[in-house]
Amino acid sequence: MDLLDTLTAKGLRGEVPTREEALAVLATTDDELLDVVAAAGRVRRRWFGRRVKLNYLVNLKSGLCPEDCSYCSQRLGSKAEILKYTWLKPDQAADAARAGVAGGAKRVCLVASGRGPTDRDIDRVTDTMAAIKEADPAVEICVCLGLLSDNQAERLKAAGADAYNHNLNTSEGTYGDITTTHTYADRVDTVRKAHGAGLSACSGLIAGMGESDEDLVDVVFALRELGSDSVPVNFLIPFEGTPLAKEWNLTPQRCLRILAMVRFVNPDTEVRIAGGREVHLRSMQPLGLHIANSIFLGDYLTSEGQAGQADLDMIKDAGFEVEGAGEATLPRHRADVAEAAEAAAAAGGCGTAASACGSGGGCGPCGGHSHAPAGQSSAEGATAEEGADGNDELRSDLVKVRRRGAGTELAPNA
Repeated sequence: MDLLDTLTAKGLRGEVPTREEALAVLATTDDELLDVVAAAGRVRRRWFGRRVKLNYLVNLKSGLCPEDCSYCSQRLGSKAEILKYTWLKPDQAADAARAGVAGGAKRVCLVASGRGPTDRDIDRVTDTMAAIKEADPAVEICVCLGLLSDNQAERLKAAGADAYNHNLNTSEGTYGDITTTHTYADRVDTVRKAHGAGLSACSGLIAGMGESDEDLVDVVFALRELGSDSVPVNFLIPFEGTPLAKEWNLTPQRCLRILAMVRFVNPDTEVRIAGGREVHLRSMQPLGLHIANSIFLGDYLTSEGQAGQADLDMIKDAGFEVEGAGEATLPRHRADVAEAAEAAAAAGGCGTAASACGSGGGCGPCGGHSHAPAGQSSAEGATAEEGADGNDELRSDLVKVRRRGAGTELAPNA
């Protein structure tokens, strides 16, 4: 079809599609799905070959968050029966990280619930990173601690952090519908702080919260304009005890279309299949590897994933290979941009390239797009996919709360 030919040609050249083309990907039919996957797969292989980067999550502090993000099992007022514990000690976190690295993970993601870190929290994470790096100096460390204050990103960078994760989650136009205790602008500010300090920006989205196709496209273009090096694509895990517990709006086919759209908009960027992979893609997970070049190994923050060995078997059986510690994830030209940003940050500059910021120079506000009304669903989402996974029902059979690994006496899943 002409659309896919155009998108493939643009992707192979590293060019960005129009918003209309991105929307058209989400509107394709199930009959066209394999063609969409094949087209996105050509773009993925052009920039990342058949490599799959493995990432491993360590939940440093679980639950009891003062923020009210509707999608989160750790939110204020959550009745989800998740693990709740305060900060892990550095050696405990290092032990958990070691299990992930032994399983093949190249990057360890250190996450803590809360609005944002105190200076004491930064000290805790600094000690934890030192313990992890002592065991394996080559491991990449991504930190996710919430909203950053001035100079905190610089402290994390100086302590050895490679990246900072802070997801935009959804479009600016609908952000207020899912969270009231902070704003979309707060999140953008934190991503810019991290990038400006020379940290690789890791920022993504959550699909399946009732958003429209326009919302999905808006947030993906916003992520590109922010210069995110890694785009995690989360699929909502509807935890019982949260406001979105009955939001079962996704099918495997829908998830693959979303991944393909993200790949076409970010042809040479790390696209990661993140939370909800097992819940929503299910038996079609291997097809996602033809689009994305990165996944999480094993369990997530508060939910269990499939066995780590099953992840490794899936990668091998699908004809892919685990990316080695000595291999660069991003294409050379992307790595050059990242290194230039890091050098600028070290010299006291902004650290964000004008082309990445999308504002024509400096670090001013990026241009926005028009948004669909809050809560509006796409035509496809309201017909073929509504109720496909039992909308208006709780699905505890698909959502399994994490009971092993960090914060427990049981071995982690890696």
